[in-house]
Amino acid sequence: MKLKVGLALGSGSARGWAHIGVIRALEEAGITPDVLCGCSAGAFVGAAYADDALDLLENWAVKLTWPDVVGMLDVSLSGGLLKGDKLIGLFERHFVDKDFAALPLPFACVATDLASGREIWLREGSVAAAVHASIALPGLLSPVSHDGRLLVDGGLVNPVPVSLCRALGADIVIAVDLGSDVVGRSLRQHLPAAARSGAGWTERMLASLGLKRNHGYPSVATVISTSINIMQARIARSRLAGDPADALVAPRLAHLGLMDFHRAAEAIEEGAAAVKRMLPAIEFALNQ
Repeated sequence: MKLKVGLALGSGSARGWAHIGVIRALEEAGITPDVLCGCSAGAFVGAAYADDALDLLENWAVKLTWPDVVGMLDVSLSGGLLKGDKLIGLFERHFVDKDFAALPLPFACVATDLASGREIWLREGSVAAAVHASIALPGLLSPVSHDGRLLVDGGLVNPVPVSLCRALGADIVIAVDLGSDVVGRSLRQHLPAAARSGAGWTERMLASLGLKRNHGYPSVATVISTSINIMQARIARSRLAGDPADALVAPRLAHLGLMDFHRAAEAIEEGAAAVKRMLPAIEFALNQ
């Protein structure tokens, strides 16, 4: 009997573009998943892949510029700095606008119930609505109302959803952890950058809003994003220890900031390279 292969795509904001490279490299090696699960950025890319729209997503992502990223920011002070409606509207128009049941590849994603802290598995109804909930990073994107709950980013509870893949019937799970090398490194990189030129994503965002900050300290956004990195890395480590993947791919992406969506080409390249580094272990797991 053929074993069912699951692919669990982890959270990571702009680092999530690396999932495109991971999928491409796996396909090149003749490995295609039977079930697919995603959290946050992994849900965004995973949904497109599950709907055979990865080519469209990649072509759009690699052409993004910083002004394009700023143009997708719909400022809101209700529940988060941004509403996220522009991004999800674009996602619906160009990539995925259908129910889970209509996807060619079985797919599910993870969100967090803001009231109870429970992990919520989304696998019915609108794919775009589920992805919106899964990417709703607290403080940055407003929570999403879904079936009577307020949902936020799934990375708060299950950043690398191996358990969800197994629940969907996967016998072997290949997982992608985008946060394995980010703790501490992103802050060390932001401080020198701020002192030298102020060229980081937070400076560019503040400049676009006509604001400046004191370069003696990291910005509020940098402190928040670094704290989120720490939290999700620790949670991922704990969850993977309790429910380990059969093969773990860990792209080295600490040089990318939370909002560096315009650097997709770098992330995609590293995602593919990470698979190639781990290919012997992946093939070993598949042949057990």
